[in-house]
Amino acid sequence: MAGCGRIFIGNAMRIAMGLEYDGSGFFGWQSQAVGLTVQDALQAALSKVADAKITVIAAGRTDTGVHALEQVIHFDTDVVRPLSAWLRGVNALLPKSIAVLWAHPVPDEFHARFSAQARSYQYVLINRAVRSAVHQGKVGWFHAPLNVAQMRLAAEYLLGEHDFSAFRSSECQAKSPIKNLAQLDIQQHGDTILFDLTANAFLHHMVRNIIGCLVYVGKGKHSSQWLQQVLETRQRTVAAPTFAPDGLYLRAITYDKKWGLPSMNF
Repeated sequence: MAGCGRIFIGNAMRIAMGLEYDGSGFFGWQSQAVGLTVQDALQAALSKVADAKITVIAAGRTDTGVHALEQVIHFDTDVVRPLSAWLRGVNALLPKSIAVLWAHPVPDEFHARFSAQARSYQYVLINRAVRSAVHQGKVGWFHAPLNVAQMRLAAEYLLGEHDFSAFRSSECQAKSPIKNLAQLDIQQHGDTILFDLTANAFLHHMVRNIIGCLVYVGKGKHSSQWLQQVLETRQRTVAAPTFAPDGLYLRAITYDKKWGLPSMNF
């Protein structure tokens, strides 16, 4: 399939794309009336290349200020263009804070959201007394020392399939709060702490709410077992406040190899 060049669906072709973006200057992914979203910018560029209206569907939404190392989308079009036009042509029309990484024809059974098997996020946290100037808007920050060992112990309580209602935004539209968190790794490199999370899907604000709770544990406000208690209550009010979006990155979307999609996993 990877070398087929074009796959037609009736009179239309379905194209999948991978893209990265700096979310600092956007009101999140999803299209809004104000127009200052990543989806709006991408659809405008695609529509110019196609000389027709293009609407895209993404693997997942990101909030205001959240970044992506690899977001995956798909769209249908009956306009024939070489893949180079969907790649370099679209990039020439996008703002510098958004870039298409790859474009790939897919059959109509492929769906950017529903075909995804897992989503991976990374949160980058600077842990030092003074905020970062060079990485402003690209990293989270916490001023007091954090106990990474205690945060790792706390993280273990969240692994597996659970009802994550305690980490769910009141605006969340997901049908079920039950998700399977397969990875929650915490690494420290000097004054930088990296949180890597992978799940079949995430609730609205779920990652940032988990980070907020882990920071509470790390600074000594609660023991590591407190996270198990928060999870079991299923009450958002008992958890920590939602952490800042600045350091959050949609890192990768996992799909079955049968789709033949390029991999940009980091």
